[in-house]
Amino acid sequence: MGNVTLRQLRYFDALAQSLHFGRAAEQCAVTQPALSMQIQELEREIGVPLIERTRAGAQLTDEGKEIARRVGRILSEVRDLVDHARHNQRLLCGGLRLGVIPTIAPYLLPPLLALLRADYRELELSLRETQTQHLVNELLAGKLDLVLLALPVEHADVETAPLFTDPFLLAFPGSRRMPAKMLATPDIMLRDRLLLLEEGHCLRDQALDVCNLRQPQSVDTYGASSLSTIVQMVANGYGITLLPEISIELESRNGLLRLMRFAEPAPHRIVGLGWRRSSPRKRDFIPLANLITAIHEKNRGGL
Repeated sequence: MGNVTLRQLRYFDALAQSLHFGRAAEQCAVTQPALSMQIQELEREIGVPLIERTRAGAQLTDEGKEIARRVGRILSEVRDLVDHARHNQRLLCGGLRLGVIPTIAPYLLPPLLALLRADYRELELSLRETQTQHLVNELLAGKLDLVLLALPVEHADVETAPLFTDPFLLAFPGSRRMPAKMLATPDIMLRDRLLLLEEGHCLRDQALDVCNLRQPQSVDTYGASSLSTIVQMVANGYGITLLPEISIELESRNGLLRLMRFAEPAPHRIVGLGWRRSSPRKRDFIPLANLITAIHEKNRGGL
């Protein structure tokens, strides 16, 4: 087993993810026979079959699934080692793969990208916007270096840092009359049709927690995957929704919403950063955290 190579592990990792020899070979920039030969060499070295070859492509054996998980961790550690060597002396330079959830990205990324371009010209930023569970999985697999999301993240291999508290507000159609200075309470949300994002978005789960709803018969999603879509539904009288404060400036700019703050203790989420506990680039994340916090404080000053 002393002849197992990183090339074999990378090829196997690509095949384990795609389950297709052709796509894996293309991803690794090699021919399909070359990739297949390296996989066979890996199987001989390890002494167990990893792949079941079928007409449809490839399937992992039970042992192959476990090896794939271990290979993913090994390759992640190798990437962290290279990052440590490349970025040991300078902050926020070179490649950085940042993942962001959709209920944060439109509101914090535009000013953040502008500041990074101005102050950290050597940074090569790659962005990934998707739901929390996908981001965490990709972080653990080494496909992302850092994630910006709502805390907590329940995983022993992920270290997190809170950045700021993001209160929720209740949004009604702008045409609806409401008593002046009235404060929202969770029971108000039970009297109307609550419009939320589709399943998989953490904001949906947080809103249901606010209402203490476990069987949300009165909740509609309409397959919506963005807050902007939900806002349009509310503005046109289809129901009400819960909005995070950081979204208010953008989502209420057309004046079609009526917003109401909650009575104390006001529901909220904690926005923070997460990275692999083994990451050597923690020093990079401090200035980034400071930039995001400063952007939030500046934006909130205008509310």
